[in-house]
Amino acid sequence: MKARRIFYDKSLFPDGFIVEMVIWQLPKSNEERPHGLKYRLFYGRDGVRVVGYDNERGKGDHTHIYEVEKRYVFTTVEKMVADFLADLGKVINEQTK
Repeated sequence: MKARRIFYDKSLFPDGFIVEMVIWQLPKSNEERPHGLKYRLFYGRDGVRVVGYDNERGKGDHTHIYEVEKRYVFTTVEKMVADFLADLGKVINEQTK
C-alpha cells in the first residue's frame, strides 16, 4: 500500500506568493513518523521558502521560518495547520511593515 493523499490546497496570490499544503496518510506509522502522516506546508515565492512545515525523511517534524529550521512537536493536523497559518500571518505582517 502506498501513501494516500488526504489533503491538498494551493492558493496563488497576485504578488506571486504561494501557499500550498499537502498531507499524506502513510500505510503505517514508524519511529520517525509515529502519527502516520507525511506532510509539506509551504509559503513562498519563486521557489524560495519563507515559511515551511514538513517531516522529510531523516529530519522528523520541523519548521522553517526564513532560514531558521526548528524541531516541531506534532500533536494533531488541526493544530499543525493552525500553527502554520499563525506563523504565516506573522511573516506577512513583517513583510507589510
